[in-house]
Amino acid sequence: MTEAAPFHAFSPSHQVVLAMTVLCLLVLAFLQKWSPRGAVLAERLLGTLLLLAWPATSYGHWQGGTFSWDNALPCHFCDVAAIGGGIALWTRHRLACEIVYFFGMAGTLQGLLTPNLKADFPDARFFAFFLIHAGVVIAALHVVTAMRCPPRPGAVRRMFGVTMLYAASAAALNQALGTNYGFLCRKPEAASLMDHLGPWPWYIGSLIGLCVLFYAVLNAPFALSRWLASRRQ
Repeated sequence: MTEAAPFHAFSPSHQVVLAMTVLCLLVLAFLQKWSPRGAVLAERLLGTLLLLAWPATSYGHWQGGTFSWDNALPCHFCDVAAIGGGIALWTRHRLACEIVYFFGMAGTLQGLLTPNLKADFPDARFFAFFLIHAGVVIAALHVVTAMRCPPRPGAVRRMFGVTMLYAASAAALNQALGTNYGFLCRKPEAASLMDHLGPWPWYIGSLIGLCVLFYAVLNAPFALSRWLASRRQ
């Protein structure tokens, strides 16, 4: 088996992915305005791809010889965001929309910008990684704008509860399987925001604080919009 070329952040392949992410957002917005039927088809295609992202990731690791318990289950933060995004794009379920928006913009976006990825294009792991991370960010922004499914009142409190439930479940799996879901046991190998949050286990507390802050910031435009609308009534 030929060894894959190592991936480097902001390499030409990474820059192409970032450009295509922006282009896909613009195309979806255009379809929503000028071709609603085309928009629905595009949303369902993206939703299906997000729901298939975990099997694609598993296949990529199997092909690359890196398949293990650490990637065998859809239990990373971005896996949950991808599943939520797939459901949101197909059904507009409001909790799924909130999960992909908050998880996607608070967590997956950082993975898109600072990928924890070893294999570059055209390795299968490259495609699987960016299918999840770019797809989730596209879905997160699309559902709250063009699809008009913004966070509901109480979204920050509700999503903090979902996040803590995820963290507890990931911690239990890590204890049982020796994995690192949620990066709760060690930081990503690639440079990331976690590098500035202190050593283990203190960075976990920092992540909880940032979680509340990021969720509040992400929710602020929608809370302000609701407040202004109530003042006009």
